[in-house]
Amino acid sequence: MAATQFTQLQAYLDTQVVGQQLLTTNILVALLADGHLLVEGPPGLAKTRAVNALAKSIEGDFHRVQFTPDLLPADLTGTDIYRPETGNFIFQQGPLFHNLVLADEINRAPAKVQSALLEAMAERQITVGNKTYNLPDLFLVMATQNPLEQEGTYPLPEAQLDRFLMHLEIDYPGAQTELEILRLTRDEAMHKVPVAPPKLTQSDIFAARQQVLGIHLDESLERYLVELIIATRQPEKYHADLGNWIEFGASPRATIALDKCARAHAWLMGRDFVGPDNIQAVFHNVLRHRVLLSYEAEAEGVSRNQVLDKILHLVPVP
Repeated sequence: MAATQFTQLQAYLDTQVVGQQLLTTNILVALLADGHLLVEGPPGLAKTRAVNALAKSIEGDFHRVQFTPDLLPADLTGTDIYRPETGNFIFQQGPLFHNLVLADEINRAPAKVQSALLEAMAERQITVGNKTYNLPDLFLVMATQNPLEQEGTYPLPEAQLDRFLMHLEIDYPGAQTELEILRLTRDEAMHKVPVAPPKLTQSDIFAARQQVLGIHLDESLERYLVELIIATRQPEKYHADLGNWIEFGASPRATIALDKCARAHAWLMGRDFVGPDNIQAVFHNVLRHRVLLSYEAEAEGVSRNQVLDKILHLVPVP
């Protein structure tokens, strides 16, 4: 039942976000793996629309926060408000208490705001004053970054980026997809009847997560998965170039994330087991923000994607 619901949800998202199947698929992977998503791409590629479409399809509330240089941590977490009629302070919840949160252009906010968000993502709680408040059981953050502009931005530190389950890179659509986008927006402007979104309850999502965790992962593939991570920490054992290109490798958090995402990807494909192709399909998105390149790699114009491609090529598949 849960698999059918998610198949319907993915089909719905693909009708609402045309030509961005990588984005729609990985939003569902993040939802199933109980993690958060960082999406990087030029403006106008339906990043906000994708989260809006997801919010319409599941039980829960959604809030979008536009990150700006003057944003304060309390603008996310909430704050204690003094009530003169009672003489007491009452906590006013901030946007982080919603189930789905879109942090738009996260790199435009200063470090204090980024830290408040990333702490909430990692701990699923926030502290205001001397009190700690738990966030909802269903809590997903999708943050966006615009790679085109660097002025007035605050790049996220590598250690904080590690809090994201995945880092996606999306690009402009092709000509045929652009035509489909034109027709979709025209139909919406004419108030034509849209495709009705499916309705998933939070119980449906939690049940699906349990099914994902129960998917079979062969011991040989477990070793393969770990070996891919080890290759980022001891790259010189695999190739001299890798040893020169990688400054710091991925932490055990990456191993856990790769396992979760590979299972979710296999489940979305209708499988009851994880194959090497599932691990490879999510490998770049899980590791892209967790591998720190050396100065030599940057000087040679080597990208993280190229480094990850080489690791996949060098580590033998069982």
